[in-house]
Amino acid sequence: MTDMATPKLSAKELERLLEAEFPGMFKREGGYGIEKVWYGGSRICKYFSPRSLRPGGTIAGTTLMALADFAPYVAILASLGWVPLAVTTNLSINFLKKPAQRDLIAEARMIKFGKRLAVAEVSIRSHGDDDLVAHATATYAIPAPEVK
Repeated sequence: MTDMATPKLSAKELERLLEAEFPGMFKREGGYGIEKVWYGGSRICKYFSPRSLRPGGTIAGTTLMALADFAPYVAILASLGWVPLAVTTNLSINFLKKPAQRDLIAEARMIKFGKRLAVAEVSIRSHGDDDLVAHATATYAIPAPEVK
């Protein structure tokens, strides 16, 4: 993927569109923030919420998996335009380190855009930490364009 192409949707446009589809998604307490998008990628923040903790005081794996799923979805929408029916067909995640009790940052980079499938790599870190807490790959099915 090249960072040279211009994304079709900005972070602000995506937040507006996604908020309409998923009300409450971008609230500060436990929601998401789209920090940056570019052609072939996105950087997403998952705001910390004590509700995401599991026994042992770590952020639940399901929270990390949701973030690993959402970041490529945003990258696809930013790159291709509003195709909200793009769906996950595969998600594989490796949990590498106990995340700190603070915001999580996911960076998704598209590895391949095909006609009907897109593949991404996702790196997740605790805010302010360089070490990965999780690494994921995700594949999405891209719907066929509507024939007019």
